[in-house]
Amino acid sequence: MNPAQTEGQRFVALDRQMDRAPTGPTWLKDPRIAGVVRNTLLTGCEQWGLFDLSAWVIMSNHVHILLQPHKKPAEIMCTLKSASAREANRILGRSGEAFWQRESYDRWVRNKAEFDKIIHYIEWNPVTAGLVNQPEDFP
Repeated sequence: MNPAQTEGQRFVALDRQMDRAPTGPTWLKDPRIAGVVRNTLLTGCEQWGLFDLSAWVIMSNHVHILLQPHKKPAEIMCTLKSASAREANRILGRSGEAFWQRESYDRWVRNKAEFDKIIHYIEWNPVTAGLVNQPEDFP
């Protein structure tokens, strides 16, 4: 990593690297597992009231989410990760193993321009990764 890069530039560089050559487990390619994550996000928003969901994409080995929290971000992530991991591990026949990494990259959005830029980044992530030609073509 280049020490002269900003935190955001380092994030984008790492994200591009994960898109080009996915590292670690790629369970999220499995439509059943991606469905679990999708349903957990929607449940967290619509039923549990943890956040308002603005944008999201589920890639093969990571997820991008833009949300307006109604609880502490750490509480939201713990709830989402725990609920989705339990079901994903059940489907995969795994037990006693972590599904998600502990860390997440959280950042506060400070204005509308930044908000719009992040939505564009999330929606276009599959296009930039070379998976589809248009965002709407990605499941």
